[in-house]
Amino acid sequence: MCRSIKTLREPYTSDVTDDDVRAAALQYVRKISGFRSPSARNAEAFGRAVDVIAAATQNLLDELQLKHVARERSEKSPDLTSP
Repeated sequence: MCRSIKTLREPYTSDVTDDDVRAAALQYVRKISGFRSPSARNAEAFGRAVDVIAAATQNLLDELQLKHVARERSEKSPDLTSP
């Protein structure tokens, strides 16, 4: 795929912004369309594709269930030395 698309889930990165998601979607659309910048007649379709892919990407990131996050939560035990 496109080497400039970075992994947007933990533990590879944290604090993913909307700009990060949009940049990945833009790189994906550029790669599959073969256009760095679309012509005026293709700009609307290009922009819609970026919007749809950014939304799908955000949905995926929101719904992923990561083992290490669940494990970290269950491994944390209360500090019994504190009053």
